Amino acid sequence: MRGLTGTLPAPGRGAFRAVGAAVAVPAALVLSLSACAAGGTGARDEGPAHGDPVAGATATPPAVPPAAPSRTPGRIDAVRLVRADPRVSAEVKRGLKPCVADEYPVDVSYGELTGGPAEDLVVNVLTCGDAVGVGSYVYRREGGRYQNVFRAEEPPVYAEIDRGDLVVTEQVYEEGDPVSSPSGEDVVTYRWSSDRFVEEYRTHNDYSSAVGPDVSPAPTG
Repeated sequence: MRGLTGTLPAPGRGAFRAVGAAVAVPAALVLSLSACAAGGTGARDEGPAHGDPVAGATATPPAVPPAAPSRTPGRIDAVRLVRADPRVSAEVKRGLKPCVADEYPVDVSYGELTGGPAEDLVVNVLTCGDAVGVGSYVYRREGGRYQNVFRAEEPPVYAEIDRGDLVVTEQVYEEGDPVSSPSGEDVVTYRWSSDRFVEEYRTHNDYSSAVGPDVSPAPTG
């Protein structure tokens, strides 16, 4: 996931001095008489009155604690990060091309996953045509640089941050399944432990075969 002194207007400053001078004379007279009656020296035993308007002192503003450093990184060039990563497969790098102009098929999420000095990055690389996930990666800030601490390159795959956990969804195809209609999915939840992600649990979901473009009823005449 960063006091002030102002200048009073001239009329106010002059009025402050006039009142101060008028108050100072009676105050000095009273103080002198009190000292003589008590046999004292006339000095105030408790020291000068800090913040006394007559003395011309001003109150010291309270100290403002420094703002806590932000853990949220600035904008990261995810495309450059993936291309320079030796752990990313050559196939994913070859397919990482702009879809339109300079827009790349890359999703980036920031969040707390590893407890590092900065928020972690979750990067998903997709295809342009049908947005199929071909690679999911987690980058952790270490020694001033982002290090790849997780990768999944079995498409279709997509990684997300869910309440401090890494959740990876992998679609499952059976023989004969078209790309647009997988038979199900595996959802795997990982948690950071020591220096790596450890699988916590997984669930499997089977998609219904009763829905889809091929099962719509035939039109009636």
